[in-house]
Amino acid sequence: MDNRTTENKLPPIVQKVTLNAPIERVWSVVATSEGIASWFMPNDFQPELGYEFHLNAGPFGMSPCKVTELDPPNRLAFSWDEDWSVTFALEEKDGVTEFTLIHDGWPADGSTRFGQPYAVVRETMSGGWVGIVAKLARLFEG
Repeated sequence: MDNRTTENKLPPIVQKVTLNAPIERVWSVVATSEGIASWFMPNDFQPELGYEFHLNAGPFGMSPCKVTELDPPNRLAFSWDEDWSVTFALEEKDGVTEFTLIHDGWPADGSTRFGQPYAVVRETMSGGWVGIVAKLARLFEG
C-alpha cells in the first residue's frame, strides 16, 4: 500500500449479505482455497498470516496477493495486486452470518498496470462484486 491521503482515494467497495449458515461453515468457504475458488476465483491461497498466493484472474493473468490479517472465524484480509486490499468480515447473529466484503485501495488518480483509470476499474469491479457475493449467497441457500 502507499501513503496517499484519504482525499486522494476513491471510496471502498462494500458488499454485505446475510448467509443462512453458522459462522464456522461460512469461514470454511471464504477462508480456504477450495472455498474461495467455488465463488470467487481459482487460487493457491493458504490461511496463514503473511502467506503469498495468487488469484487466477483469467484474461488478466495471475494476480499476486498476500494475507495481511487472519482472525478466524471473523476476519480475513489480503493485499491484491499493486494497490488493493480485500477484507472478508464475518459476524454471527442468531445462527446466521453477516458477511461483509470490503475492496479498498482505490487511488483517485492514475491507472492500473493495464492502463485503465482506477475510477473506471472500480466501477466495473463494484458491479462484479455484486454478482460474486450473490454467488456466495447461493452456496448457503436451502
